[in-house]
Amino acid sequence: MGGAGEGNQGALLSGGRRRIFSGIQPTGRKHLGNYIGAIRQYVTGQERADSIYCIVDLHAITVQHDPAELRARLYDTAALLLAAGLDPSRCILFRQSDLSEHSELCWLLTSVTAWGDLNRMHQWKQKRALLEDRRGGFVSAGLFNYPVLQAADVLAYRIDEVPVGDDQRQHIELIRETARRFNERFGDTFKIPELVVPEVGARIMDLQSPLSKMATTGGTELGTVYLTDQPDLIAKKFRSAVTDSEREVVKGPGKEGIGNLIEILAVVRETSVAEVESEFSGIGYGDFKAAVGGAVVAWLAPVQERYGELRADESALEAVLADGAERARAEAAPVLAEVRGKLGLGPPATRP
Repeated sequence: MGGAGEGNQGALLSGGRRRIFSGIQPTGRKHLGNYIGAIRQYVTGQERADSIYCIVDLHAITVQHDPAELRARLYDTAALLLAAGLDPSRCILFRQSDLSEHSELCWLLTSVTAWGDLNRMHQWKQKRALLEDRRGGFVSAGLFNYPVLQAADVLAYRIDEVPVGDDQRQHIELIRETARRFNERFGDTFKIPELVVPEVGARIMDLQSPLSKMATTGGTELGTVYLTDQPDLIAKKFRSAVTDSEREVVKGPGKEGIGNLIEILAVVRETSVAEVESEFSGIGYGDFKAAVGGAVVAWLAPVQERYGELRADESALEAVLADGAERARAEAAPVLAEVRGKLGLGPPATRP
């Protein structure tokens, strides 16, 4: 991995372990795909590395939104992350908009980010097309520059690993290219982060449309398992999952629906796809779907209970986020100062 040498790295959180960063949007209701593809990686990450996690509310305002709902969803997201097992004493958890360092570094990085690279982003093209299809659809410049802010989020902390879903590969490669280009022009400054995608469960699919990723927007209501769904509803969604006309519980071509369920159960049970296939050999799809639904209900039960307790106390959530912001600023501010200096700018303004 290329990037900054040892002398350029900021003060480590706990004595030299690898660093992890990931951001999660506070928009929409979080679903099983979010939990398996990202949140569970956050929790395991804090056990083995210095971990920095950010609720990216600045990203959320790049599309039309309701301010009151955004605030509520931010608290929802913070409570879910904590309920899932994030421990503020072992990681940094903060709100993106609390740190002006992210916004300023984003602007500075636009000077080394190619317009053509941004215009080739698959998600930009998809979201732009979706917005333009709407009557009077408005596409913001912020949506176009979204990947540059994402690069600032990551590069501000000289990160080693970025745990994300498989759909973020192109964005992470842009971050890596941005860091390389800055280092080549202005000297070693940034680390080149690695993309980390889980071997199983990197892309959880919609239960009703197994060729499409489970998603808060654009997915089917019956095919999206929300983390706050009641147990009976979760079980119903799995019983109704679309599979195929065969009867064999195995992954394979044309068996995307059953393959998706196999991956989900493998994650929940912390086992392998092969072991799930072996256990359910000769078992009908109905019984298998019921087993997956029951396992997911039991797996989410402690998270749901803890979430209810945490979500009720917004002042406590604010305290966690404020403390995280202070700790994050101590890491990001020296990096921003170094970037400003290498670009020929003056030092950052002193905070009152």
